[in-house]
Amino acid sequence: MKGKNKKALKIIGIIAAVFALFIAVTCCVTVIGNNANIKKAQSFETVQSEERLIPQKDENGYWTFTTDRDFKVLQLTDIHIGAGWMSLKKDSMAINAVAAMITAEKPDLVIVTGDIAYPVFFQAGTFNNLSGAKIFSTLMEKLGVYWTITLGNHDSEIYSYYNREKVSDFYAGSGFKHCLYQPGPEEVDGYGNHVINVKNSKGELTQSFFMFDSHSYTDGDYFGIFWKYDNIHDNQVEWYRQTVKNLNANCTDVAKSTAFFHIPLTEQRDAWYEFMDNGYKDTENVKFIYGVAGEDGKIVYPGMGEDGLFEAMLEFGSTKAVFCGHDHENNFSVDYKGIRLSYAMSIDYLAYPGIYKQGIQRGCTVITYSPDGSFDCKNENYYQDKYVSLYEKEPVTMQEVVNG
Repeated sequence: MKGKNKKALKIIGIIAAVFALFIAVTCCVTVIGNNANIKKAQSFETVQSEERLIPQKDENGYWTFTTDRDFKVLQLTDIHIGAGWMSLKKDSMAINAVAAMITAEKPDLVIVTGDIAYPVFFQAGTFNNLSGAKIFSTLMEKLGVYWTITLGNHDSEIYSYYNREKVSDFYAGSGFKHCLYQPGPEEVDGYGNHVINVKNSKGELTQSFFMFDSHSYTDGDYFGIFWKYDNIHDNQVEWYRQTVKNLNANCTDVAKSTAFFHIPLTEQRDAWYEFMDNGYKDTENVKFIYGVAGEDGKIVYPGMGEDGLFEAMLEFGSTKAVFCGHDHENNFSVDYKGIRLSYAMSIDYLAYPGIYKQGIQRGCTVITYSPDGSFDCKNENYYQDKYVSLYEKEPVTMQEVVNG
């Protein structure tokens, strides 16, 4: 028996040693790989612009741009930087794509609608959700364009090292010169509910950008495996109402605004289902603008419950467009009851199985605002020749996706 016990202990010792070696090696590879990707992020040139706008904080604490020309916003979403030993190559691809599109478009403001990080261990090889945030912020600060974010469900998983508050503190408190992210009012649910304004030289408000935290999972689905996503909460809607009222007080007309967040509204699903049920033809409520629905199953994956944000938008008449992410293979835009509801194109190389080999869904959304507050938007695919990469683009299949 003593011999058997010694043999069992020896086997356990060998297994423990092998496991410890594996952990040590993967940690070492992760550190070296992340440092390499940070170095890569720092290798890009600062974006050159003939007329760079520099925002200032106004009397209400809102970051405010002043211009009499068109204002360009570049929306990115679902970048999904894993920042673990299993995702290093795909993280490098994501860095390259983001840098190429921002460099070519030269936007006045970049808005990222969530899921910058992706600390899902079995795909990334880490639970550290700040590592991806650090890589991304390093890239953005080197490019030297102004940027802000809304948080997505993957930016702070229940099992990740840092909670949502810590992630918010990182973006707000790290001293980034070009990051316009603000944590938002403490009495309002979520992190990152904030406003950025554009005014003309007369001091007149021409556009406001509302950023919302659309939260994460709900109804006991702590790990997100049942796709039970949260909604924008009632006190966030009330914050929106009060803020629009305050903005209207400084306008001769209704303040014009746009909303950005990660998880789509239930109205995005309602609009698409109505369009789909009508044989993919416009209805009284729905006008198709562009894009495709490439997701399987429910197609649109909004929050589980109802919220009053869309109704408040209809009531005030301020917000004429909503831009979200979350569903990586949806990139359609529809007009629903007079409000444009649009998906951005995604960056994701990591989260969806095999998506790094696909190309039709990868890109950015360019939104151009005129001095009168009107806007035009279009999706741009990353694999166009105009997006010249410092590093070679990966080969992909441009899969066919057709509505209907």
